[in-house]
Amino acid sequence: MLGFSAAIAVFGASVTACVGVIGDADDGTGEAESLVLAAPALPRLTAEQYRNTLFDLFGPSMPKAPLEDDTKPFLFYNIGASSTTLSEFGVQQYEESADAITRYAFADPARRAALVGCEPAAPGDACVEGFLRRFGRRVLRRPLTSDELGRWVTVSQTLADPSAWEGLRLAVSGLLQSPFFLYRVEVGVADEASPGRRKLTGYEMATRLAFLLWNQAPDDALLDAAEKGELDEPEGVAVAAERLLDDPKARAAMQTFFRQYLDLGRIDGIQRDPAAYPYFTPTIADAMRREVELLVDDVVFESRGDARSIFSTRKTFVNADLAALYGVDAPGATPSTFVPVELPADGPRAGLLTLGAFLTMNAHETRTSPTARGKYVRERVLCLEVPAPPPGVDTTLDPPMGDPKTVREQMEAHRNNPACAACHQFMDPPGFLFEHFDSSGYYRTVFEGDLPIDSSGDLDGKPLANARELAAVLETEPRVGRCMVQQLYRHAQGRVETKGERLALEDLASRFESASFDFRTLLIELVTHDAFRHIGEEESP
Repeated sequence: MLGFSAAIAVFGASVTACVGVIGDADDGTGEAESLVLAAPALPRLTAEQYRNTLFDLFGPSMPKAPLEDDTKPFLFYNIGASSTTLSEFGVQQYEESADAITRYAFADPARRAALVGCEPAAPGDACVEGFLRRFGRRVLRRPLTSDELGRWVTVSQTLADPSAWEGLRLAVSGLLQSPFFLYRVEVGVADEASPGRRKLTGYEMATRLAFLLWNQAPDDALLDAAEKGELDEPEGVAVAAERLLDDPKARAAMQTFFRQYLDLGRIDGIQRDPAAYPYFTPTIADAMRREVELLVDDVVFESRGDARSIFSTRKTFVNADLAALYGVDAPGATPSTFVPVELPADGPRAGLLTLGAFLTMNAHETRTSPTARGKYVRERVLCLEVPAPPPGVDTTLDPPMGDPKTVREQMEAHRNNPACAACHQFMDPPGFLFEHFDSSGYYRTVFEGDLPIDSSGDLDGKPLANARELAAVLETEPRVGRCMVQQLYRHAQGRVETKGERLALEDLASRFESASFDFRTLLIELVTHDAFRHIGEEESP
């Protein structure tokens, strides 16, 4: 894993094998670093990007045919879209989707008239050509070349049976299956001022901006800005980005980023036995996810506070179910209405890591998992790498024998096993800090009736008493801000950063800090940065 120049503190030789780093330590070559950008990733549209784009073109009532499932290596669907190959069945699904959408759009005379804007008098006439010129620009995210336009007009003429409308429908269906629509082809042009780099064209910048900030293809205004050359320089990019960020689509796009970064998808379908966890209502998992979404929206867009505060703030948003789970007063809260609340200063909760979503999705159905909770802190919050268990290692806990044992006591077997010790000593100490919260997120003072709970642990050797003390540490922990930069960079680029991009990450982290960790400012800094506006040369085979 590559990133920042400062390596994290290594807190014990015994855990070396399990210590990931935000940035690898200096390789000792003594060579001066320079920004060396990676070759383009050319990602396929994720399913959400594909549908968002088509909703914009055809309306939200269009048919939603199934597509091949996205994958998210390194947390993000954008990376999966850059690193996986579409199957033959996936290609067929795109064909079926395009056919269903165009039949929907062209079957109704009023709907097709609204889409096309004119009535074809004959196959391939001026109405058809004009529409294909306009529509093709939106679909391919750039103007069609004269050859492309001529080819699609010919398609509409050749297939105009029984009418010009059918030929036009089939041409549109073909455009929706074009690789220039399904893939983000951002290859840039040679940049004489920066040998070894290629500068993205205005239309490619429009595409990058829109898919990052709206999670869909650019609108006409952004394509117009590209046509005028307004996206060729950072100042114009910043103006365009501000417009996009003022649109509600940006909030949805940032929720998509944080949902993957924070792994909120894992909360779907979580259940608990109501007899053992009476506060875990049938709808509370959805409420837990919504709580995090509201917290992110407040920090990023409403208050524009320190983005790191999502891991330490006492402010949150609860409905009636969550208020009962947390034991807080929440006037006005109902099962469907969320209200802002300030968690008690002397209470056990502060920050996202003490909220129901994190505590529940990082626990087993009937007991907590300090390992899963600690692993989340290491990987998601601090961007440290935790290797998978060695092959053949049994990761399950043996059933307790004899006297009842706490989870901490049961885990001693893992920590004493040499094959498991290194990683468990890396993950478990921060995970133990959450032991006062059961697997539904409810605060408890004893375990199984009368066993006292020990929630002490540490973070890299710093002793801590509980999760609230961890939140206080994370409030100013430098790695939290750097980790956010790294995760956003990966999401934006659709790939893992390279060693040559170390300087870019360091620079963005510095700018993020200078902006008091305002996430919106970080987005502007990212999209105007050389590392976003340029790509590396494709390596020779």
